Amino acid sequence: MIGRLRHKPGSGTQEEVLEQDIGLSNSRDIHGEKPEHHKHTPIFNHNGHKVTKGIKPDGESGRAWIHPWHFTRICFRSTSHLSMVANTLWPFVPAAIALHFARPDQHLWTFILNYIAMVPTANLIGFAGQELARKLPHVLGLLIETFLGGAVEIVLFMVLLHNSKNNSLIPVIRAAILGSILANLLLCLGFCFFIGGLRRNEQTFDEVVSEVGNGLLLAAGFGLLVPSAFYASLRGSIPDTILEMKVLHISRITAIILLVAFAIYVWFQMRTHNGVYDTALEGDEERDDDRHLDLAKDKLTLTECVVALVIALTCVSLHAVFLACDPVEEIDYIVTYRGVSDSFMGLILVPLVEKVAEHLTAVDEAWDNQMNFALAHVLGATIQTALFNSSLVVIVGWGLKKSMDLNFEVFDIVVLILAIIVVGNFLRDQKSNYLEGSLCILIYTIVAIASWYYPNPAVGSTNTAESSGAASAAGDGG
Repeated sequence: MIGRLRHKPGSGTQEEVLEQDIGLSNSRDIHGEKPEHHKHTPIFNHNGHKVTKGIKPDGESGRAWIHPWHFTRICFRSTSHLSMVANTLWPFVPAAIALHFARPDQHLWTFILNYIAMVPTANLIGFAGQELARKLPHVLGLLIETFLGGAVEIVLFMVLLHNSKNNSLIPVIRAAILGSILANLLLCLGFCFFIGGLRRNEQTFDEVVSEVGNGLLLAAGFGLLVPSAFYASLRGSIPDTILEMKVLHISRITAIILLVAFAIYVWFQMRTHNGVYDTALEGDEERDDDRHLDLAKDKLTLTECVVALVIALTCVSLHAVFLACDPVEEIDYIVTYRGVSDSFMGLILVPLVEKVAEHLTAVDEAWDNQMNFALAHVLGATIQTALFNSSLVVIVGWGLKKSMDLNFEVFDIVVLILAIIVVGNFLRDQKSNYLEGSLCILIYTIVAIASWYYPNPAVGSTNTAESSGAASAAGDGG
């Protein structure tokens, strides 16, 4: 006798519910073990699909390998209406590639088309990561999904760093690191609070998600602040060449320490406190208003998830190369000849396109009253940027003999610290509403306006203005 799995909030795992339905839960031998024939009884999920060993019932597709029609239809449908809108931009992908090779002299249009084309490709990474996460345990799936969402950012940073001639793109990378954090904390979290608050007067979330995330952000902000504070405090009292070398060394040591902090954070989530996170995330699944619709949707197979990720990462890498490749260097062209400052390019434009997938996913979760999932995505992505991605780009720059340090512009780092403090106060009561969300969005708008008017610093005038190439020489010397 085979029973169909039904969703019973609070009744345990799906496997336990199924056992109760077909009368297996009490069939155990004298040692408390299930009889051998019961151990091998097939499990069927909510859609009647036989669950593959090692795959969560929620993520079982009922198919194997790859089916082109199902693959295309499921990917285009994506997770929400916003994601479907983003998928309508796929025609820009071949157009951007064609323009790069056919008209390399059209720098402005090449930048615009490749910038837009990164939206659907980043969205596909987010969707494929979400489909893959459904097949894995909660915490592991969430970590992998968050890491994949940050893959666009890592690719962009690596390409910009590799193609930075005479440190021309390093100010953009520095600004983009902080801009990515600001986009998550103020814009994405603001929209989560605002959109979720439109359906409910108030939404709640678990303490472990908000407190751990906010504490790590404060620690990361402190680590990112130290090299800038060191430079600003000693500038003028010792020669610039010596000061720049010291800041570069401090940045590299700080990057290693931040990587250790990220490893501890992952271990905390995966091993020692995974049960606490599981409880919070399972509670969100029970509160999901659209869970029955989500469970009924067709799913990608494991193979299709991998294929989607390969396609999306390949496209993202191509567009990143076209935006910052030699000899075109479209980003450098926009900054130099089109009057867009390094600050606006890094703080606003680059983070918006690289974080689109995570933003759409988190906002959709907030709309469905899954605030723990939304916060885990927002804070997890922010922590990854602050602790892992920023450190990775410094260490890779070290290997490439580039003077990539953490000596941020004072304006950028001050805005970051204030944003962390503001968001921390909003998270303290473990409640959110549309007022807090609108305030976060308005603050981000103010930052965007200020960064638009913020000029590129003159040589040797501020923290990020390279003076005499001393830092570069220090990088060459190791």
